[in-house]
Formats: sequence, C-alpha cells, structure tokens
Amino acid sequence: MDKFIKGMDLSTLLELERCGAVYYDEDGRERDLLSIMREYDVDTIRIRLWNHPWSETGESYGAGENDLPTSLEIGKRVTEAGFGVLLNFHYSDFWADPGKQIKPKAWSSYGIDELEQAVYEYTLESTNTFLDAGVNITMIQVGNELSNGLLWPEGKTPNYDNIAVLVNAGIRAVRKSQMLHGGKKIPVMIHLDNGGNNALYREWFDNFTKRCEEFEIIGLSYYPFWHGTLAMLNDNMNDIAERYQKDLVVAEVSMGYTMDDYKQYEKLSDEERKGYATRPALVEKIEYPMTKQGQCDFMKDFLNRISHIRGGRGKGFFYWEPAWIPVHGSGWATRASLAYMNDVGPCGNEWANQALFDYEGRINPAFAVIRDFKEED
Repeated sequence: MDKFIKGMDLSTLLELERCGAVYYDEDGRERDLLSIMREYDVDTIRIRLWNHPWSETGESYGAGENDLPTSLEIGKRVTEAGFGVLLNFHYSDFWADPGKQIKPKAWSSYGIDELEQAVYEYTLESTNTFLDAGVNITMIQVGNELSNGLLWPEGKTPNYDNIAVLVNAGIRAVRKSQMLHGGKKIPVMIHLDNGGNNALYREWFDNFTKRCEEFEIIGLSYYPFWHGTLAMLNDNMNDIAERYQKDLVVAEVSMGYTMDDYKQYEKLSDEERKGYATRPALVEKIEYPMTKQGQCDFMKDFLNRISHIRGGRGKGFFYWEPAWIPVHGSGWATRASLAYMNDVGPCGNEWANQALFDYEGRINPAFAVIRDFKEED
C-alpha cells in the first residue's frame, strides 16, 4: 500500500438520500455528497454487508439496510465516482461488534463445520458479485470488530481455534475470488475494536497468527470516548506494527463537534429515540472539547500520529459515517432489528453529533483538515 488512505464509511448513503438528507459545501452550495468527498481528497469508501437485514415477515432492520443489493448499489455508485471500496463483511444479519456477534438467521442451527462452509461460500459469492459488477474493491474486511470473536457461540473467544477456522474460510474465499478475476491481489484486513488496548491486540493476534491464513492489514477502531487516549492508540499501533509486521489502518474513527441535542430533526418522541452515544460522563474523559474547533484539533493530532507509526506501517483511516446527519427515518435500529438483537432500544440516530456535517448538512471545518493533510506533514 503506497498511498495513505483517506476513507469514509458511507454505508447509510442510500437510506439518507431516501430520507431527504441534503449536504452543503463550505460556500453554502447544495452538493452531491460524493462530489464533496472527491473535492475533499477522500479516496476510498467503506461499505458494510449484512446477510439478511430483514425480519422473517419482511420488516427492515434499518441503519442502511445493507444487504447485498443495497451495498452493491452503493459500491457501483462510488466506483463510478472514482473511489476505491473497502467491503466490510459482518457475517450477521445486523450489527456485529464486541457486544454481539449474532449468527445470520439462516445459519442459526449450524455448527462449526457448517459455519466454515457457509462463511466460505457467502464470502466467495458476494465478492464475485461485486467484482462481476465492476466494483473497484481495493480491500476486504473479513469480520467486524472481532475482539470477542464472531458467529457466537462457536466462534467466541477464547476459542481461537474456531475463530481461525471461520476467519480463514473468509480469507480463502477472497483469494479464490481474486484468482477468478485476473489474479490482482485484494488486501485483507482483520479488524478489532478498542484501538488503545494493547493487551487486547497482543492476546488476539498472538493467538490468531499461530493459526491464520495470510492477511495484509490489521484494522483498529478508535473512538476517543470509549477507547482511551490518542497516546494509547499511538503506543499500541507502534507496538503491533513491529510485533506482527503488518500494515495498520484505523478502520473506524470519529470525534464529536457539539453536545447540542438534535431531537427536532429526528421528529421522534423521547421514548422512541436513544440520543447521542457521547454521554456527558464519557465526554469528560476525552482530550479535546466537543466543538467544531475541538473536532479539527483532534483530527490534526490523530492524523499526525497514525502517519508516523514505526516502519511507515500506518496506512490511513476511515471516518465512520461522516454523513449520518439527523433526518427522520434514519436510525441505528428498528423494532424488528431490536427483536433480532434482543435489545430493549430505543432507536433513533446515535451519531449525528460526530458527523463531518452539522445538523443542517453544512460541512464542518474538520473536513478541510482531512483534505489538506499530507502524509509528510
């Protein structure tokens, strides 16, 4: 990987457009979101893929509805606009993260052998579909935030033998697909959360690297209100760069710019909306204030640190859902997906105060920090 990646996760793109989201550049002109991304030096778009984000009676799980047809449509659009694509396999019907790695409904009765085959076939078929459609896949993420494993209970930590079986099936499928499409290698990312937790990364990758197929990139999530200080992220990245000799990409990052409420934009009752994830008790711990200037200063510090990792191993970042502004109809879950996750809810948008656009869709100054950043800075 030669170029430092400036990436954005735009998995909710189509849903936001359906719900009427509008975006404005720094001159106040209404613009197509992807044209703004291009103008601000973004080069790669991350797109999540869920197996079947619909209930058995056809109710949407929401949060972008990122089944194969939806994510494929986004992939084709961003390819036509000149971007690369990071395809992010969750291996679940909805959110997969350290707190939940729920099997797809269609796989719910599977044991480890059947899951291994299902992961291989699903990864191969999905990747083939994207490549056959001309999507410019420049990286594939096999699993999402795998800190506690995937496809529970079979693939839950500390069962690293099963974790490796499942992840390796995904990696083999990527290699098979790339062979069927001309042989150009697609870098594979293995992604954990909690980027400031060095003990987590050492334990997980010490175990996985004894059992793994070849992969190229370690991905990290880093949210300052959950994952420690930037110094902790920096120290962890330096350590694992040397320890595992892998390139590193921060696959998810964001920083808030306000603590103002956005209830009026969501048009939901208090009982229907969760409100922002950045609770005051969490915000008290972070190094930069939740202001537009604080968002700028955080991004400058963050970019400087990850671009100076030992051995030149820091290869870029993806800002998570920078365009998820508060519009009625777009939230993190629906009643149907709450039932799938066995989550009490409520729903609504948790992320709007961490976007790179304000609640009206006007671009924040932090986007110019990203645009103007050069790796040698």
